[in-house]
Amino acid sequence: MGKTAQERKQQLLGELVEVRQNILALAGALAPEQGQLIFLGSWAVSDLIAHLIGWDFTNMQAAQDVLAAQLPQFYAFHDRDWQSYNARLVAEYKKEQLSELLADANASHDQLLALLQTIAAEEFERDRGLRFRGWKVTIARLLRAEADDEQKHLTQLRTFVSGTS
Repeated sequence: MGKTAQERKQQLLGELVEVRQNILALAGALAPEQGQLIFLGSWAVSDLIAHLIGWDFTNMQAAQDVLAAQLPQFYAFHDRDWQSYNARLVAEYKKEQLSELLADANASHDQLLALLQTIAAEEFERDRGLRFRGWKVTIARLLRAEADDEQKHLTQLRTFVSGTS
């Protein structure tokens, strides 16, 4: 028998929590100056954490947009690999102190999870007819993309950390 909507929701939220905890633990173990070293294109660890904070707030708004049967607002900024939007998020949320960023990333993720817990599991996968470039837009798909992105960043961060130690 397949999983219920509630089980799928909890599994997805659990994945989001686990990957974020792993990223923040790894970043938190770095010396402050290591947080400023470029390791991912033009990004330092501090940029990566600012990016995650920005996407937490983006996904809060996106979930509300989907519930209102509207295409999430961030799609207006789509370009290759979301480069412009990501740069905007980093500029908005980056701070000099890695410790402050890590605290902000914990707080923003807690806010996102609190919002998502208020949404019925059935709403996560409901098809409201929203499409972007042919892709069905649901809360579950947005969160799956986030979990996959964070997993990729965790792998990149692990590679960076193993090369600096």
